[in-house]
Amino acid sequence: MSVTTVKSSASQNYADFYQAFTPDTLIKEIFNDHPQDQFNAYLACCGRHIRNGLGDKVALVHEDTEQKITQLTFDELDKKSAQVAHMLQSYGVKKGDRVATMLPRTPELLIIVFATWRIGAIYQPLFTAFGVESIEYRLEKVDTKVVFTNPENRAKFEGIANLPQMVLVTKEDEATNAYSDANFNDIEAFDTEFEAVILDTDAPFLQMFTSGTVGKSKGVSVPLAALPTFYLYMRYAIDLQQTDNYWNMADPGWAYGLYYAITGPLLMGVTTHFNEMGFDAQNTLDFLVRHKITNIASSPTAFRMMKSSGVFENVADKLCLRVANSAGETLNTEVVNWVEENLGCTVFDQYGQTETGMTCCMHHALTHEAPTGSMGVPMPGHKLVVLDDNLQPVADGTQGQLAVVVSESPAFYFRGYSWDEKQAFSGDYYLTGDVVERHEDGTFWFAGRDDDIIITAGYRIGPTDVENCVMEHEAVAESAAVGVPDEMRGHVIKSFVVLKQGIIGTEELVSEIKALVQKRLSAHAYPRFVEFVEALPKTPSGKIQRFLLRQ
Repeated sequence: MSVTTVKSSASQNYADFYQAFTPDTLIKEIFNDHPQDQFNAYLACCGRHIRNGLGDKVALVHEDTEQKITQLTFDELDKKSAQVAHMLQSYGVKKGDRVATMLPRTPELLIIVFATWRIGAIYQPLFTAFGVESIEYRLEKVDTKVVFTNPENRAKFEGIANLPQMVLVTKEDEATNAYSDANFNDIEAFDTEFEAVILDTDAPFLQMFTSGTVGKSKGVSVPLAALPTFYLYMRYAIDLQQTDNYWNMADPGWAYGLYYAITGPLLMGVTTHFNEMGFDAQNTLDFLVRHKITNIASSPTAFRMMKSSGVFENVADKLCLRVANSAGETLNTEVVNWVEENLGCTVFDQYGQTETGMTCCMHHALTHEAPTGSMGVPMPGHKLVVLDDNLQPVADGTQGQLAVVVSESPAFYFRGYSWDEKQAFSGDYYLTGDVVERHEDGTFWFAGRDDDIIITAGYRIGPTDVENCVMEHEAVAESAAVGVPDEMRGHVIKSFVVLKQGIIGTEELVSEIKALVQKRLSAHAYPRFVEFVEALPKTPSGKIQRFLLRQ
């Protein structure tokens, strides 16, 4: 196991920072000039920057699918979002109502988000890959008042009864007469000033749904109290600096993109980048070079796809990357080493949930031990513990469920699901449903979802350990491990394996993979069955759906 000591530009020690942390100090750090700004997300992420003389600064750099680049300054974002706020008001939208978009990563999406916040309403993302059932469920559940979408996605709404007000976002040459929707361009008739509605910090500004690896998606209403916690992550884990060219590759239809590609960087007044193109290795490399990206955030899946493409071999001298960040699933050692060698920077693993935002991280801007394979240490303002099945704390080195101690976590803002779909708390604990292990050095290590843990012959095995080990084989692009019933052992392990392009699955390869895991991990944790597949089932946000593999 390799261990890196994080070197911070500010040389701040993690342990000292963690001990000294108070919410009041953090609020002063962010909103020192005008505390009122924390009571509206538009003021926090745009209005105050204009007041502080940054109106000409670029808020967004956008590149479309044809590589045409457009920029949006904070001043332009201010004026356009005021016009959309007036439009929303004309449709009867008021404080606390939900406004949705089903749009790709475009400037219009950003403008609508800020308009929604400005009016005191709640922004609701609809991911562009959703089908009609997912859309209908979400619209009905929250009683959405207005939906903005484009011609490519409009047909998905045709089978839905009682649609809310629909607004079509079109390009100049697109005809709109197929529907009787309003048109986004109608905003030009409205005024470019709009006074932001002041709320309480417990008022929601985002309406999320969990990505649903198991069961029906649950509602998560994110309050304004989350803003300082988003800042904590951006400033101390991501190490976002004013001089950075920052790109978070995640789609804002999901939590990691909406929290940390939009809200977090603009809260700090740092330019964010949108790439409208879906993942393509060559396009990703070109984007990094063209925009001189210095700070990147993405998923392990994206880093694995970069690695398996062959396009990114030894390109460090072409890139400007200073740091990289990864969230969503565990980064295996092979990918960490590959990023360092080929992208020329350190990548850190960071853990969070839709419900909580990021809570356990490797921090680029705070000095602490950072063993490769660990998801890091608790975010300041969070007390994390590992619990057994009876909800009692376990000793270091023992696997159990990760929990947040609510009374000792002043930066923790989640208070339960929007419609109480599930009880997430037991006494003073928020139960994550994720199985982890804490080591003596204070670092936490991910093992899997509680539903995903495999018990074979009495041993509890986290699928992540098996998957990481399988990934070390040079022929493997992706892998997932599940338990399958076995008369003798209760369950045994089966690995589903996606091979790199051009490689054919053989019995010899199956034997090599089994032997590798047996040697590297343990005799009881190797996969007794290996199946080669074209692709793994995933949620739209990229998490492996192991329950589908178990079925």
